[in-house]
Amino acid sequence: MNCEEAIQLIHSGGSNQATPGLSRISNLLERLGNPQQNLKYVHVAGTNGKGSTCAMLHSVLRAAGYRVGLFTSPYIQDFRERIRIDGEPVGENALAEWTERILQITREMDEPFTEFELITAIGFAYFNSQNVDVVVLEVGLGGRFDPTNVINKPLLSIITGIDFDHTALLGNTIQSIAAEKAGIIKEDCPVLYGGEENAACRTIRSFADLRHAVFHTVDRSTFRQREATLDGTVFDFGEYEGLELSLLGTYQPYNATVVLTALEILKTEHGFVIPENAVREGLKSVTWQARFELLSKDPIIIYDGGHNPQGVNSAVKSIQAYFPEEQVNILSGVMIDKDFDAMIEALKPVANKIFTVTPQNPRALTAKEYAEHCQRHKLNAVAYESIEAAVSAAIEECKREHTPLICLGSLYLYKEVSTAIAEYIG
Repeated sequence: MNCEEAIQLIHSGGSNQATPGLSRISNLLERLGNPQQNLKYVHVAGTNGKGSTCAMLHSVLRAAGYRVGLFTSPYIQDFRERIRIDGEPVGENALAEWTERILQITREMDEPFTEFELITAIGFAYFNSQNVDVVVLEVGLGGRFDPTNVINKPLLSIITGIDFDHTALLGNTIQSIAAEKAGIIKEDCPVLYGGEENAACRTIRSFADLRHAVFHTVDRSTFRQREATLDGTVFDFGEYEGLELSLLGTYQPYNATVVLTALEILKTEHGFVIPENAVREGLKSVTWQARFELLSKDPIIIYDGGHNPQGVNSAVKSIQAYFPEEQVNILSGVMIDKDFDAMIEALKPVANKIFTVTPQNPRALTAKEYAEHCQRHKLNAVAYESIEAAVSAAIEECKREHTPLICLGSLYLYKEVSTAIAEYIG
């Protein structure tokens, strides 16, 4: 089995009929020798900001000299990005070998494993085989029944923030969604809540109390933003002055305060050695694709993976901060199961024209339907049959009008859109 065959088997081997629960992944890992039990974790859940938080933690811990595993989803360009050590994706041979071994076990078990369960098991096995010092582990969906939640005693559980998303699975109230994500809190293991939603905070605190977990929040009273340009952000927080963050977006310093608070917990409660120079280097050098990422300066093209109302609202705040008193063109595609009407409404203050496309995903809303919804919201929108056609039309219009182009709505669009942009502008 080679790497390509392994990836195809992972995609085709997963079942959509499996009921939620941790019994399957637990049984599978037991047959593998429970590799997850040999590892240390920072476990990260939340509606938005999980990936960026994980990326920053990974970058700072690496800079401090630790060997760090990073498990995230979904991938942006290459499947192997989901499982990394010190920034390097899992090797092709290692992915093929672990996939073959794990799929053989699942065939013997004759159970309907999900694709994410298979990927999670591969990640645990690979990290254990490579003797990493700590794994930054991102929850896939929710928390309570997420396959990553099979771990027993994380060093720290982080819940970045709570908002409405995946309501069919997680519930349609802030409290119910918070309760699902609070399912990652373990007995006597500290938890950090990075959001500002009071109802969610109360729910998460109650779960922490039940499990005798020390409950932490982020004190942003000392946060001060000094500068924010398309070259990065400079800010103060706590004992740190003049921190430079390479990631763009007004929400990224917000995520950074969660990371800085988490690092203090790791230092004080678990003895991690994280000097100031590692914090500065890690934040300055961190990379994370598709989160208000600058793809081109001439014309200005930015990609943001905001794919729910909170994510789009955050993107809009960033647009208003970087381009005050200016409207921008939007290239966008969305999933049909998202609250796309709320997302469209959020774009109204900043959108000049919307170029709609259909993401290559079974859950995608068609470009035509998306444009019709935009028009019902009194926005100028045109549907395009292909991403290449939308990209070329959008870029030419942005050049004529000297208007920035913001691409957003789904992480599933990133590879095609960024490739089309690179090919068109050379």
